[in-house]
Amino acid sequence: MKGISVQNALKSSLVASSLMAGLIVAPAAHAERYASIVIDANTDTVLHARNADDPRYPASLTKVMTLYMLFDELEAGRISLDDELTVSRNAASQAPSNLRLSAGDKITVADAIDALVTKSANDVAVVVAEKIGGTEARFAALMTVKATTLGMSNTRFYNASGLPDDRQISTARDMARLAEAIMEDHPQYYSEFSTPSFTWEGRTYRNHNELLGSVDGVDGIKTGYTRASGYNLMASAQRGDARVIAVMLGGRTSRARNSHVTELIEAAYASFTAPTGNASSATQTHIAFESVAQPIDPNAAAVPTLNGHPFPVGEGDIQ
Repeated sequence: MKGISVQNALKSSLVASSLMAGLIVAPAAHAERYASIVIDANTDTVLHARNADDPRYPASLTKVMTLYMLFDELEAGRISLDDELTVSRNAASQAPSNLRLSAGDKITVADAIDALVTKSANDVAVVVAEKIGGTEARFAALMTVKATTLGMSNTRFYNASGLPDDRQISTARDMARLAEAIMEDHPQYYSEFSTPSFTWEGRTYRNHNELLGSVDGVDGIKTGYTRASGYNLMASAQRGDARVIAVMLGGRTSRARNSHVTELIEAAYASFTAPTGNASSATQTHIAFESVAQPIDPNAAAVPTLNGHPFPVGEGDIQ
């Protein structure tokens, strides 16, 4: 899954990608929201899949690709962690979740990474996009080209944050490929996704991924939410030599999403135990995941909640 550099091969593909983005209308994500997949990252074996290739809205899982692109630039030496990025008026205007940056403010690349991982700041996503691509639109085209090189054939990006755009779609399988790619291609930066909190101007923001520190082995990677997408989670866990990647899209609440992904991860590790009697490994895997129930009313509209109670929100990405 080794990617090519943004500035070289991607540049030659940008025109074609831009034409594609302008002329081809991406299929709208289905009204159904739920989709999931679990992968044995050591063997690329799919252990479980439900609606894994159906189009869905990625929400802030988009920022994993934004970070992948940033890590490419860091590795190439075109950007350093100490570099200061200037906030544009466009970046400052982004809807929550954000750091409430103002035009003309500066933020280091290191702080930008932490803000994206923990706070999932939309204004910071645009700051990064404009630094690398010049404009967010051009950066999104580069993101789509990169996705194609990684085998994410059903993914189209139109912004760097995951804020609502009916054209911006992906699948659970493509998101799992992205998680695997960022671990393979940028192993020295993957640990950023386990950052527990980030402090900016005296305020501390906790990582939205509540599986960190609560589920054995979980060390990343990203949550997401919009009203259209429901509650999304891309997670990875390492126990001994075994690493699994679990993706769930379209959770009804953050609590239900966290519980379901936890069950998927536990089922994955249960499937690795030695088969009993005459059971094959495939049978063992089937048995392990058979006990994981599909979420209740998985196709219902996601309900935004605050402290466990429903509340009305706009279309801003809150996770």
